Amino acid sequence: MIDFGDFYQIIAKNKLKNWLEVLPAQLANWQKQNIDNRFTQWINSIKHLPAITPLQIDLRSSVTAKTEQPLSEGEQQRITQLLKTMMPWRKGPFHLYGVDIDTEWRSDWKWERLVDHLEDLQGKTVLDVGCNSGYHLWRMVGAGAKLAVGIDPMALYLCQFEAIRKLLGNDQRAHLLPLGIEELPKLKAFDTVFSMGVLYHRRSPLDHLFQLKDQLVEGGQLVLETLVIEGTEHQALMPGERYAQMRNVYFIPSVPTMLNWLHKCGFKEINMVDISKTSLDEQRKTAWMESDSLAEFLDPNDLSKTVEGYPAPMRAVFVAKK
Repeated sequence: MIDFGDFYQIIAKNKLKNWLEVLPAQLANWQKQNIDNRFTQWINSIKHLPAITPLQIDLRSSVTAKTEQPLSEGEQQRITQLLKTMMPWRKGPFHLYGVDIDTEWRSDWKWERLVDHLEDLQGKTVLDVGCNSGYHLWRMVGAGAKLAVGIDPMALYLCQFEAIRKLLGNDQRAHLLPLGIEELPKLKAFDTVFSMGVLYHRRSPLDHLFQLKDQLVEGGQLVLETLVIEGTEHQALMPGERYAQMRNVYFIPSVPTMLNWLHKCGFKEINMVDISKTSLDEQRKTAWMESDSLAEFLDPNDLSKTVEGYPAPMRAVFVAKK
């Protein structure tokens, strides 16, 4: 079982305290529904990780922790074995005491593309929707966030996050809750809300934008990253059963369409601040994620297309104000 008591104590003293009216019951219900052999194995792996007090932590330029004396090769192998019970590791990388978790995605590259466009996070309370292992939560803390909250309903990602947090010395500035955005009340309490790689998985993208808006304080910043296509206003791709082998991809907008959606939802100061095609170096197989990745999702004879014949993944970052 995961103990969320520390998080309850933190938000009882800040602007998230109203969340306590529903949150404990939601998380208790989630834990009842997620008791299976894999979850139990992951929890046991976390328990057997060493309790290390880091001498140095870098969250500003990476997610790195070091001790005064390097760990022995045997200690590093033990940590590696425990963390590999939680494969696949998709979002990272993490560098912990000589153990390098080389994740499928170079999420640090995404962070570098958007960090210069963030409002100052110093002392702020932020939310990351669909946060996976929580890699970006640590980068938000490194950028000065007082409290970084991630939500993602997958049990594996919660366990990966808790494992990393233990290895970072049980840092209480970041927390992951196994919830979906639709389960959150209208908190209107976060200074910045991130939604990265989520919008195209939602049946109703405008409903998702309204849900994100409901979490922001007045004047708060939305940071949204999503797949996009080339095209004019009013154009969006609605793929068939799969897109780049992903299921549950509903709408991939053009940039003008995405800007229009944000405008229709009442956001202000809307800008696209980055657009880039996903490279085979940014998303790939590794020793920590051994199943198919981007190279297998693209047409081998035409890398500008997916195996289904759609345009290859291109991602854009948008910022806007409530």
